[in-house]
Amino acid sequence: MAATPESLAPRPVTPVSRILRLCLHALLFGLLALAAGRAVTDSAPRAGWVVAACAVLAAVYAAGVLTPAVHRSPRAGAVWLAGLGAAWAGLLVLSPDGLWIAFPLYFLELHLLRLRWGVAAVAVTACAAIGGFLAHAQSSAVSPGAFLGPLLGGAVAVATVLGYQALYRESERRRELIEELIATRAELAAAERDAGILAERERLAREIHDTLAQGLSSIQLLLRAAERSLPQDAPALEHIGRAREAAQENLAEARRFVRALTPPDLEHGSLAAALERLCTAAPGPRARFCLSGAPRVLPTPYEVALLRIAQSALANVVRHARADRAEITLTFMDASVTLDIVDDGTGFDPSSAPSGDGGFGLPAMRSRAETLGGLFTVESSPGQGTAVAVTLPLPLEAS
Repeated sequence: MAATPESLAPRPVTPVSRILRLCLHALLFGLLALAAGRAVTDSAPRAGWVVAACAVLAAVYAAGVLTPAVHRSPRAGAVWLAGLGAAWAGLLVLSPDGLWIAFPLYFLELHLLRLRWGVAAVAVTACAAIGGFLAHAQSSAVSPGAFLGPLLGGAVAVATVLGYQALYRESERRRELIEELIATRAELAAAERDAGILAERERLAREIHDTLAQGLSSIQLLLRAAERSLPQDAPALEHIGRAREAAQENLAEARRFVRALTPPDLEHGSLAAALERLCTAAPGPRARFCLSGAPRVLPTPYEVALLRIAQSALANVVRHARADRAEITLTFMDASVTLDIVDDGTGFDPSSAPSGDGGFGLPAMRSRAETLGGLFTVESSPGQGTAVAVTLPLPLEAS
């Protein structure tokens, strides 16, 4: 029957709600002082009883405000409200001025009770106020205002409370949206920062591999050819051997530097192990990894490109395909390496696919493959699932 008090609950409140609470306290105590003062100044027959009833009502109200149990327990709040109603009924029997106490009671009932019970309590309070006024008024003093006043006051109280609650809910929704927006901005900033770091690491690794490492490898081959073309007793052989050793050491150092710039997924294992971990951690569809052929060590740019394409394709499966199963296959052949990502999802028309979606699009995958001289293909149709394949030719030292 009762709900947790909203106006009197011990929780962080806004300045507006705090001011409303203080106004409610001031209104009730002011009306009680007015009723007791009028009874004394007008020398009412039962002025002492009226003052006593006002004091009892004030004491019951203050006790409820200061009692923690009333704030925490809906049942205790309902009991407190019933005690206020009984004390008010006694004052209403003694003095017609008790009618005005109905207005702060309206707000208390609407805050302490569920909506349907609160509206019913407001209606009962309004009827009691009208009955009390009629009991004290002479027949000649009865007018439509005696009925309309309490009823309109109750209607205004209901509208005010409902409006305030609607504004409060809207304010809370906006606060939650703002907090969510701030958190999302922080996550996006962190993601962009991490993506930028990974992209720079990949770029440096690719540049070092394609320039310094390849250049040092070519120098080694040329020095070896020069060494073979000279006679065994040629004086230059010793210098060529030292130059070839220096080139070999610098090539090893360059490769160690490239490995240090490898993405975290490839730091602690092979490409196959990284792809298997990717399938294990993938949310949504059941993903399985298969390895075919004899594995061999690939250049870092190849491993990075294949891993990123697999991540992008599997992300598309999770986000768009609504698939039950997905399979990633890495195949090593004599002169090439192939990566296939197949799912049983809804599929799509590749000719009408969007140009990209924040780096996970098909053009980004195609660009990675074609940068290394590979072939990228997509086979799909609505309702038939999707198959993504990328084939990279193996470099001479890996074949």
